[in-house]
Amino acid sequence: MASDLLTSFTRDSFSYEGVTHAVYRKGNGPAVIIIAEVPGITPKVLDFANRVAASGMAVCLPSLFGTDGKEPSLPYAAKTMLRSCVSREFTLFATGSSSPVITWLKALARQEHSHHGGAGVGVVGMCLTGGFGLAMMADDSVIAPVLSQPSLPIALKKRNRSSLGLSQDERDKIAARAAAGVCVLGLKFTHDPLVPAERFAALRDLLGDNFVGVEIDSSPGNPYGHPKAAHSVLTEHLVDEQGTPTREALDQVLAFLKERVQA
Repeated sequence: MASDLLTSFTRDSFSYEGVTHAVYRKGNGPAVIIIAEVPGITPKVLDFANRVAASGMAVCLPSLFGTDGKEPSLPYAAKTMLRSCVSREFTLFATGSSSPVITWLKALARQEHSHHGGAGVGVVGMCLTGGFGLAMMADDSVIAPVLSQPSLPIALKKRNRSSLGLSQDERDKIAARAAAGVCVLGLKFTHDPLVPAERFAALRDLLGDNFVGVEIDSSPGNPYGHPKAAHSVLTEHLVDEQGTPTREALDQVLAFLKERVQA
């Protein structure tokens, strides 16, 4: 039951510059912020958070939208997406800047680093929030960003397929941090229509060798049966069996986070 999964987390809130969101915490060690995908903190997002905590890290799971613990469905996802479209906290289309909620998330990262120590904070974003870890990397506290199926900005036009949703100042800071050794891990299915191939190419251009892109075959007839529209690498479309590409991606994420956030 989703409610049972939630009871194993401690719930409180974090406020910054007049913005407050609930936050769920679990585990000990250096901090990892997990930012849920649409429609929100689902049971499988909580499963992933439990794995991170069990690996020896302190999970911080902010609630930015949706009903915490609720099972996903198409109507629920559509309703959450519609609300995100009109929210002042999210920038869904290419505007030459990141979402306003990034300011709040960077402040949360600084607090978690202060409380939990380590070399820095890990961040895992998914889908609508998939690129948030990249924007948060402009803050020195963020040292291990994971971009799982980064879907923003929505690529309605061909020229936006390579957009990363960053301001020029953010791009400059992120490029400098990558040049200094901060590595970014990206995950996507090859045929995911929400994550154009051009976006991963743009990440390689910006970050150079410090971008590690994991692209999982979802072509028709692929040997693992991933549907062509497979999207959520770490949650809904995870095939949790040893030797499968998604399980290998999950294990790679856990190893990446643990190696980099430890002092």
